[in-house]
Amino acid sequence: MSVNKILAVDDSKVDLINIQNILSDAGYDVQTASSGQEAIEKASQEKPDLIFMDVVMQHMDGYQACRELTHNDATKDIPIIFVTSKGQKADRVWAEMTGGKGLVQKPYTPDQIIEQVNQFK
Repeated sequence: MSVNKILAVDDSKVDLINIQNILSDAGYDVQTASSGQEAIEKASQEKPDLIFMDVVMQHMDGYQACRELTHNDATKDIPIIFVTSKGQKADRVWAEMTGGKGLVQKPYTPDQIIEQVNQFK
């Protein structure tokens, strides 16, 4: 699988810009969304190769958005990596149970983000 287009999802502007800059600087085409619902809409329209998804967001959290994406035929094959301040073992298990393919704990380094992308190349 080749990764070119990545969707970054976070309701924090600072975190969203940070992850967008890391991925853009590494040469990826980055789309952004600031909510779970917007992530579902953009993923359906844009068909990204990979999604970085925050967990704690208003209205629809990252776990809910992930479940919807993985149960939709058009988006079910897009890998989702959770990016969250929640790093307990239970959070990692829950991320896997909802369909996530990985988890990066905030604060993260650019290398940790790129390492996740490299798993899907």
